[in-house]
Amino acid sequence: MKLCHFGEPGEERAGVVTDAGRLDVGRFIERFDEEFWAGDVVRRLGQWLGHHGQQCPLVPSGTRVGAAISRPSKIVCVGRNYHEHAAEMGAEPPKEPLLFMKATSAMVGPNDDLVLPKGSQKTDWEVELGVVIGRRARYVEREHAMEHVAGFVLINDVSERDFQKERGGQWVKGKSADTFAPVGPYVCTPDELDPADLRLWLELNGELMQDDRTSSMIFDVATLVSYTSEFMTLLPGDLISTGTPSGVGAGRTPPRYLRPGDIVACGIEGLGASRRRVVARRS
Repeated sequence: MKLCHFGEPGEERAGVVTDAGRLDVGRFIERFDEEFWAGDVVRRLGQWLGHHGQQCPLVPSGTRVGAAISRPSKIVCVGRNYHEHAAEMGAEPPKEPLLFMKATSAMVGPNDDLVLPKGSQKTDWEVELGVVIGRRARYVEREHAMEHVAGFVLINDVSERDFQKERGGQWVKGKSADTFAPVGPYVCTPDELDPADLRLWLELNGELMQDDRTSSMIFDVATLVSYTSEFMTLLPGDLISTGTPSGVGAGRTPPRYLRPGDIVACGIEGLGASRRRVVARRS
């Protein structure tokens, strides 16, 4: 099943993506939040659609696509999880997953504008596979980790490299500006998607910048869920962003960063695509 949100910011409603288009399932569930992911609601939603799907209205084409999940308790990100990306950043591949946090207030819809923060000169792109947690996870063994996964989603872990590396402290400052976490267009449940070997790509103004497969990850999804659960309790609806392949702006010679007017498009096989316009901060 493919789950989405649609509507204006702050007024998003729950939908399901079908061959016929997006269905409004607001009669069954208002939004995909922690309460939704914590229960057996995905299965029950499928059963409900079997009886009531034909009565669900189609979402009009052109309706804004919201972030595919409601704001989670946390977004956990993984750094340098592809060998070639570690190399382009001048670093050794990590011996253990490198974890950092991204503010949940950075979340937006997949096609919303990417707003450059005040003073930004080095805003960069990072297409990534996102993992949505479906069951509370604490000290989960790797062999049981996938039992705690509710689905997968496209993310661009937008990063301001100067804020991240030159302003002291942890990476979170370079990762958390408003609009720096587009999520979607939809969450795909594990029964329809195997995350082990999916193509992921990113284009800047039509030029291919990143192109790799999730099979190139150093630490796979099960390992990341299990490892992260050693250090914090993962709650239903939490998001793990699993790292980006090579091809980021900071890794180029000379480095290349986003400017107003740029168009950033990215996608993952089976998880759709997003297209965003880069704009300057207005106030």
